[in-house]
Amino acid sequence: MMKPREAHDQWDLVVTPKSKLFSFPIHELWRYRDLLLMFVKRDIVTMYKQTILGPLWFVIQPIMTTVVYMVVFGGIAGISTDGTPRVLFYSAGIVTWNYFSESFTSTSKTFIENANLFGKVYFPRIIVPLSKVISGLLKFIVQFLFFAVVFTYHLYIGTDIHPNSYIFLIPFLVCLMAGIGLGFGVIFTSLTTKYRDLIFLVQFGIQLLMYATPVIYPMSAIPKEYKIYIMINPVTHIVEAFRFAFLGVGHWSWVGLGYSAIFTIALVFIGVIIFNRVEKTFMDTV
Repeated sequence: MMKPREAHDQWDLVVTPKSKLFSFPIHELWRYRDLLLMFVKRDIVTMYKQTILGPLWFVIQPIMTTVVYMVVFGGIAGISTDGTPRVLFYSAGIVTWNYFSESFTSTSKTFIENANLFGKVYFPRIIVPLSKVISGLLKFIVQFLFFAVVFTYHLYIGTDIHPNSYIFLIPFLVCLMAGIGLGFGVIFTSLTTKYRDLIFLVQFGIQLLMYATPVIYPMSAIPKEYKIYIMINPVTHIVEAFRFAFLGVGHWSWVGLGYSAIFTIALVFIGVIIFNRVEKTFMDTV
């Protein structure tokens, strides 16, 4: 017969330390799916909650950036756009780059921004960076629609652009951007629990990395001796593939996309290992 005390010890959930370095709790993510959606909604609502224009900033930001690039890099600097309209060339690069950089910078602050929450209640911590990546999809979709409108207009007036069947690979490219941003983000957020200076490195480094990615210039404008360094950047192949799919210009390479995919898988794997390791002692070091 069960003793009274034992009857009260029948818990619905028992939280135990992770025994494996690599542990991606898919079953727990499904159990806490409502919490994940709540975090996504929170990120979207609070981002522009006290702004006058609200979600319009999703569109205003790429428009203003595109105009600046057209004037500075296309007009003053005279950088080639491979014969395509500047507005299409720059907006294609900006749409892809913005989603990667947004995912990276937002997930890199996971532990610092949620220290109080993590110390009070249990839930799979990986939910927070995942929510950042998912909520960033809304911004990507809005900016992509802006690009689609400009793209459709140029098709209508007969501009010399050559969209092709590779457009159907756009979801795959989006997954690669999300994976690279998530992988780098969870690595840096784990390191910033001890080394807060890395927060400034992320903000500064993401700006420098953009110039090592063909966002404002085509691959054809890079001298041959430096091209290998640009090709090492996995985001390069994603941006070039996106541009090639819609405009028919750029450097399409299955080998390059394969490299980006392998890099993404390895990066997420390493990122989750480091994240899980830091999660165990996070409250003791923050």
